[in-house]
Amino acid sequence: MAGKKKKFYVTTPIYYVNDVPHVGTAYCIVSSDIISRWHRLLGEDVFFLTGLDENSVKTYKAAQKLGKGTRTDIQKYTDDMAKKWREVWEKLRIEYNGFIRTSEARHKKVVLQFFNEVNKKGDIYKGKYKGLYCEGCEAFITEKELVNGLCPFHKTKPVKLEEENYFFKLKKYQNQVLKYIEKNKDFIKPESKRKEIISFLKSGLKDISISRPDYGWGINLPVDKNQVFWVWFDALLNYISGSKSWPADLHIIGKDILRFHAVIWPAMLLSAGYELPKKIFAHGFLTINRQKISKSLGNAISPVYLVERYGLDALRYFFAREIPFGEDGDFSEKVLVERYNNELANKFGNLVSRVTGLAEKTGLEKTENKLIKKLKLKEIEKNFENYKFDKALNEIFAFIDICNEYVQSQKIWEAEETKARKQLYELLDCVKAIAILLWPVIPSASEKIAKNLGFKISLKNLKKPLNLKEVRKSEVLFVKIKL
Repeated sequence: MAGKKKKFYVTTPIYYVNDVPHVGTAYCIVSSDIISRWHRLLGEDVFFLTGLDENSVKTYKAAQKLGKGTRTDIQKYTDDMAKKWREVWEKLRIEYNGFIRTSEARHKKVVLQFFNEVNKKGDIYKGKYKGLYCEGCEAFITEKELVNGLCPFHKTKPVKLEEENYFFKLKKYQNQVLKYIEKNKDFIKPESKRKEIISFLKSGLKDISISRPDYGWGINLPVDKNQVFWVWFDALLNYISGSKSWPADLHIIGKDILRFHAVIWPAMLLSAGYELPKKIFAHGFLTINRQKISKSLGNAISPVYLVERYGLDALRYFFAREIPFGEDGDFSEKVLVERYNNELANKFGNLVSRVTGLAEKTGLEKTENKLIKKLKLKEIEKNFENYKFDKALNEIFAFIDICNEYVQSQKIWEAEETKARKQLYELLDCVKAIAILLWPVIPSASEKIAKNLGFKISLKNLKKPLNLKEVRKSEVLFVKIKL
């Protein structure tokens, strides 16, 4: 009896539904999709969850601007926005398995159950909160976190707020969370973010507000119908309500929400008696002119525009190749085009076109593939496993260079026919391996190659000899772009 597939459960943050996606949100979900696809290549049983955070003040205000004031109106607004988000993810070829919306009944059920568990533990109490509140973060922040009096992430001045709310005893779990993070060195990545959270925990925690007054939208507290859950307490629970596979193997998040995921979330889970997620990875910001891309700053770019202008593979490749995952990266259409033209079109596209064209004319003869031994497969696999997409791609393109040099040095178009057929077989077998390894990043081109050469995309097939006697010249995979 065959063994069960290894399970892999990966999540993105859930996104505010008050506007359509921009290139910054696309960066996060594309990166998560690359990781998801890599684990599919490994033959694992992947569950990839994404979704929308709909119970926020931002949702309420956005709906009100459109004259949608009642709960029914707001629900209709979120339904319409959810459809738009799904359409964008479809254009980006995001192959998610679960899509959770926090306005759904299944989510509300989990939130209420979870709250009751925490409340039974004695970790909820009523109190007054007075402090600074950032509407962009939808969170209270301290004076020392401000930069020139502004929120460091949204560049806006927080408002002074005083409310009577319900609180969660976060401070109670400070030492337990700290010890867990210190003991489990892979729990938070990159390492710099782990150190940041350890330092934050050592500086001391305060209990946090988990509710706000009800103004007609949100999930009401079971102990007080005049209060609804604060968006973060509610939103974090999507990782449980959206899947039956808890705990998650990997949370992919932006670095601006690291403290919620690495401090508040573990404390909540410990209080309710749940297992902790296995790993949290905080990626950097995508910037334009070194400034974070966000709708509130007015510098957002539509990923749909980028896909329609440059193609899906161009955008996905730029994200993975140009920006070391975990670091900040600057978005540039000029650099996107340069990488696309120089690497995808000139190197990979040219290799596929030349080799399939020669093979169509000359034919193929199966032989031992000695050329593929120059592919540094173990290094590529290790880099994908550690989310170092840029380094994995660097190794793959180093091998593409070797293949192109082989075509030139052997002058296959002039070689004796039997020898040429064997050489072309070797090269097409290498193209198969390259296409399989590139599939998580550029699925469209990889699938076209797989169809033309008659193989299925799987790491198992990477080492299997190509079963092919003839081939047609490939269509042009990457049409050069002019700026």
